[in-house]
Amino acid sequence: MTRGVWKGPFVHPSLLKQVDKLKDKGKKQPIKTWSRNSTIIPEFVGHSFLIHNGRSFIPITISEEMVGHKLGEFSPTRKFSGHTPADKKAAAEVAPGAAPKAAPGAAPKAAPGAAPKAAPGAAPGAAPKPAAPKKDKK
Repeated sequence: MTRGVWKGPFVHPSLLKQVDKLKDKGKKQPIKTWSRNSTIIPEFVGHSFLIHNGRSFIPITISEEMVGHKLGEFSPTRKFSGHTPADKKAAAEVAPGAAPKAAPGAAPKAAPGAAPKAAPGAAPGAAPKPAAPKKDKK
């Protein structure tokens, strides 16, 4: 559920105080914050923030395109190490002692119990012979 429009955006009061102090002094030192849920307002544009992601502080400089977003959106909390390449994935699927997969371009195998296909030179409309039922081993 989103925040009501009549309430306005949430900004932590200490952030507002620190931004006002920096505007008066004219300094451009970064503001260290843990308030990831604070909304970026136009007064923040041009200022630098150090946003905590749970482990370290990520440096961010606020631009006009960021207004209306939350500070936490620009400080990821999870490290993406990339997808596994296809060749490593295929090598991991073939276990030692297991039968290797069919080579690319090879004809696919029929499912067990499926009716065999007619030979290419067979007469059209001729039905293939049904497969003999397998006996169960008990």
